[in-house]
Amino acid sequence: MSSAADTKPAREEEPPARRKFTFPSALTILVVVTLGVWVLAFLVPPGVYDRNEDGAPVQGTYHRVDSDQGFVDRLNDLFLSPVNGLYGVQDAKTGVVGPDLAGELYGSAGVFLFVLAIGAFITVVFATGALDRGIGRLAHRLRDRGALLIAGVMLVFSLLGTVEGFAEETLGFYGLIIPLMLALGYDRMVATGTIILGAGIGVLCSTVNPFATGVASSAADISLGDGIVLRAIMWVVLTAVTIAYVIRYANRVRRNPERSLSGFLPGDREHNAADAEEPPELTRLHQVVLVLVALVFAFMIFSVVPWAGALTGDADATPYGFELGWSFPQLAALFLVAAVLVGVVARFGEQKLSSTIIQGAADFISPALVIVLARGVTVIMNNSQITDTVLHSIEGVVSGTSSALFAVFVFLVNLPLAFLIPSTSGHATLAMPILAPLADFAGVSRAVVVTAWQAASGWMNLWVPTTAVTIGGVALAKIGYDKYLRFVWPLLAVLAVLICGFVALGAVWT
Repeated sequence: MSSAADTKPAREEEPPARRKFTFPSALTILVVVTLGVWVLAFLVPPGVYDRNEDGAPVQGTYHRVDSDQGFVDRLNDLFLSPVNGLYGVQDAKTGVVGPDLAGELYGSAGVFLFVLAIGAFITVVFATGALDRGIGRLAHRLRDRGALLIAGVMLVFSLLGTVEGFAEETLGFYGLIIPLMLALGYDRMVATGTIILGAGIGVLCSTVNPFATGVASSAADISLGDGIVLRAIMWVVLTAVTIAYVIRYANRVRRNPERSLSGFLPGDREHNAADAEEPPELTRLHQVVLVLVALVFAFMIFSVVPWAGALTGDADATPYGFELGWSFPQLAALFLVAAVLVGVVARFGEQKLSSTIIQGAADFISPALVIVLARGVTVIMNNSQITDTVLHSIEGVVSGTSSALFAVFVFLVNLPLAFLIPSTSGHATLAMPILAPLADFAGVSRAVVVTAWQAASGWMNLWVPTTAVTIGGVALAKIGYDKYLRFVWPLLAVLAVLICGFVALGAVWT
């Protein structure tokens, strides 16, 4: 006798669900970019400019060269690109970068260790519970003034960016800003935009930034103060537009979390303390730890600012006696010492402190590796000698145009160049000696060329995956790079239009 189950019609097999496309990680993106640039180096002919005694290319001296790199050498460059990106050394005579050469460090070992040290410090601070409770209390007090907080942070970052190129240093602030924004009912994208766009728009509109405006003005043979009025007006307008854009998105997410572009990770919504009861008072230990955190970050900012150049407007001004001139190696040491100090104050004990520092560094290894890979891309271009060839192609493109069109064109042609050369100072040193003399033939002030160049460099560095600030930032924030692009592209379009308008007017009026 058959059972009831035997009489049921056979269940149709459901078609297998399609695998949903997942955008590759930052590491994968940079691997693809590395391979693409390596292949491009076979197609672009190598060439060089003659250099003057300062190492700048001389206009009209570009000439093709026969590359002494064989296939095995190029393959070796590709193979060693991550290593060179970490601790490659540039030979002073040949300019070639390699891990076993003698010369100046070209790799990003300092930034790499800085990120790991930041991870250790932030993890130790969170382990004390001080930051959690402090953020909770701050969120409660600012539960109705989140927009003011966003504007304040972005304005400070933008001011530091326009004055002294504050960019990579922002990598140390993600551990503080992300939990704060989550506690205010925002998402990780708000924190990311606040940091990347806040500092980035300042660098884009650099006024006296010695690493952008200073280097470019010197290469263009003009003073740092030339064009400062135009750049200052640009800074005010573009900073206001960028802050308004981030606040508009933040308010939208706070009203309707489902409209978040980044989404929420497990536990993110638990940070929301904006509508909760007032958290407990801070203990004496919490207060001491928070004061230490504030002092460490304040000292970090103080130690990297070139105060003489920033306050006098002279990029070559003699540093004041109190200037430290610290860079990433010193900052890495600072945060490692600070991590130990906080652990000692919190009475962690040797075992807990050691394990917490190790865990913190491990949590930040991904963004640290992203930074290394991004630097490795530039090593491949340098060793294959294609950078000058790219620069030479610009010479025939921007000649013979009207003043306004010339200024806009300088901005446009520098966009792909900024992608290939993410280093602001390196881009300026190579490009400005060529672009600045072209301005004379177009009847345009060289200061306008400097402004257009730095705007292109700054605009690209707001989103390109070859810059440590952007790709490292989205990795630290744990949001997808594709999601960040969706968030930022409307703002990029608005900024591009405004920049073109400013540089065109500047070219006509000067």
